Amino acid sequence: MAAVAWDVLLAAGTVFSLGAISPGPSLMVVLRNTMIGGRKQGVMCAIGHGLGFGIYAGMAVFGLIVLLEEAPNVFTALQLVGCALLGWYGWSMWHAKHDALFNEDFGSSAQGFVEGFAIAFFNPKIALFLVAALAQVLEPGMNTVSKAAVGMLGMTIDMVWYLLVALVLTGTSWLDRLKHRATLIHRLTAVVLWGFALSVLLTL
Repeated sequence: MAAVAWDVLLAAGTVFSLGAISPGPSLMVVLRNTMIGGRKQGVMCAIGHGLGFGIYAGMAVFGLIVLLEEAPNVFTALQLVGCALLGWYGWSMWHAKHDALFNEDFGSSAQGFVEGFAIAFFNPKIALFLVAALAQVLEPGMNTVSKAAVGMLGMTIDMVWYLLVALVLTGTSWLDRLKHRATLIHRLTAVVLWGFALSVLLTL
């Protein structure tokens, strides 16, 4: 069996984890479905979201690797754009209006799996974030196993986090703590993204 690029998985896993736990529209959709339809509906929403995210992650990995190997100059340009996007995402997270976020009303009649999949798959910000982040951690010559592992890791982390939200966090003080610490979580994520972008710029 081909060796897995563990260093790439570690870097990608860090990005995926930060993206998953940062409070945002996806969290609100999972919470909403859990509250109005119970844990079963919340679980289906989490599964749908994980699949939608996983499809994006897989497409990003395989597409970026092709650029990295076949058009390195284009990939370098994409890395620069990615660094700029990471800087912008960091700025957005640092200045996020958390009270407005948690009072947001989605007003959607879609339920469970469909709503979870839709909020992930039809959100262009997720695609842009994945391209920006993964462009900084992928390496040339990665085998198919490693590519697939990165995509699967993204899907797994995303799905497991929202399953925890639906099964464990909902109705507990931990969820309230998460909401109260939304500013801290967002700003820590912003600092990590800025540091990540800076480290890449220094190696180009």
